[in-house]
Amino acid sequence: MEPSPKDGESAAAAEPGRGGTAPSSGVVVQVREKKGPLRAAIPYMPFPVAVICLFLNTFVPGLGTFVSAFTVLCGARTDLPDRHMCCVFWLNIAAALIQILTAIVMVGWIMSIFWGMDMVILATERRCRAAGADLH
Repeated sequence: MEPSPKDGESAAAAEPGRGGTAPSSGVVVQVREKKGPLRAAIPYMPFPVAVICLFLNTFVPGLGTFVSAFTVLCGARTDLPDRHMCCVFWLNIAAALIQILTAIVMVGWIMSIFWGMDMVILATERRCRAAGADLH
């Protein structure tokens, strides 16, 4: 004895060949985070430098971001490959100034800490990619 369809279901939904829902077709969807120009200007730094910048940003809002701006002049890569190095440097200086000026109302301090965390996350991604490249 087969169980009958529940009250809300139709007979077509119970039969996969007749308009019912088929199993997933295996489509892969990729999600990418869209970054604004200030966020994309955060440089990929070595892990110890990123941790120092996070520490500086935690105790003196904007200082770690200011230090990270100079790593761009030393050749650190960013997610803005089409922009000139000086433009990316000034974007980082602008982010540091925003953090310093808005630290009075706590917004800049919180932004500064998140900025430092992003630096460490980017440094970790860079380290993982480098370790993965060494394995192949």
